[in-house]
Amino acid sequence: MIRPKRILPVLCLTFLPLPGLAKELTEAEIKQLVYEAILERPEIIMQAVEMLQRDQDAAKAEAARVVLDNNRATLERDPNAPVLGNPEGDVTVVEFFDYNCPYCRRAMAPVQGLLKDDANIRLVYREWPILGDGSVFAARAALASRKQGKYEEFHWALMGMQGRATEASVIRIARETGLDVEQLRRDMETPEVEEHIATSMALSRKLGFNGTPSFVIGENLVPGFVEQPQLQELVKQAREAAE
Repeated sequence: MIRPKRILPVLCLTFLPLPGLAKELTEAEIKQLVYEAILERPEIIMQAVEMLQRDQDAAKAEAARVVLDNNRATLERDPNAPVLGNPEGDVTVVEFFDYNCPYCRRAMAPVQGLLKDDANIRLVYREWPILGDGSVFAARAALASRKQGKYEEFHWALMGMQGRATEASVIRIARETGLDVEQLRRDMETPEVEEHIATSMALSRKLGFNGTPSFVIGENLVPGFVEQPQLQELVKQAREAAE
């Protein structure tokens, strides 16, 4: 039985005996009064659930705000994270993704559209390979491609590939993109690559993300696929909040 703490005092006052007959109610008697009140007004249950949901939503929002405040610099200004769009843009969009995630591939078009339509977006990528060894290899290769100045081109090629990202398919696309594969394999083992992935894992846990894609835009944590209009609305909110 739901026992909403905000409703119980009202119910108790409603059913207190008249002056002169007052006595100290036992817990069992209070429960009985509450039970009778619920039978008489069942909508009390829904009201209690709604109040509880509002309290929980407010608590979650406050917890998210604290986490974002504590990790904002790493999320938005990590020098070891790839940045696309306008490096000096006034709104930063952070995307956690995996090359083998079908929803991340679907998100490619909305994200590209966002960058095309808004020249003041900084897009920060967090490589978060959680879907197997092929995802890990692809993420490491993409991060390593920065050494050859081809991250953006290689990233879009990997996102647009057919089939799963595996070592063989990633290397094939690397060659098609014009990357030096021998250098790429060496650079995949650098500390910067390892550090980026480890940081992505740590940030995703702190933010409560449990799948890809996931976005951080201003004060909003956005798990899952979103269309371009939704991204634009979130960017608008972040811009207005900053102003």
